[in-house]
Amino acid sequence: MSKSKISHELVPEHRKLDEEEGRKILEKYKITKSQMPKIDVADPALKTLNVKKGDIIEIKRKSETAGTTLYYRVVY
Repeated sequence: MSKSKISHELVPEHRKLDEEEGRKILEKYKITKSQMPKIDVADPALKTLNVKKGDIIEIKRKSETAGTTLYYRVVY
């Protein structure tokens, strides 16, 4: 697992999940990778994560009203 090194208040933290973490997310939401929202392999936020197509990315967004929420995307 690795975290994005981009540091800017408008760019939320991105983290590549390992195989086991990715499998658990798919099981938790009862979905397949093809059903997940997508993120482009060339997205600048992924530049330092050494991603490949099919990797699952966790995005941690902060909100004043909701606190911290997690979003998941599959690299295409």
